[in-house]
Amino acid sequence: MVEECDTCGRSVSAEEAIRRETFADLDTDRWQTLCCPNCGAWLRTIFAGPDS
Repeated sequence: MVEECDTCGRSVSAEEAIRRETFADLDTDRWQTLCCPNCGAWLRTIFAGPDS
């Protein structure tokens, strides 16, 4: 997965992205927010944990 940052225009792979806790009421054990390592802008929220 490669995302393009809408803020700075950088192409960011999932490996390069900064992983942060999610917003709102999403379970932080299952969901992570990926942010641009260049400017810190939100890129995508992904499912990262097991579904139990």
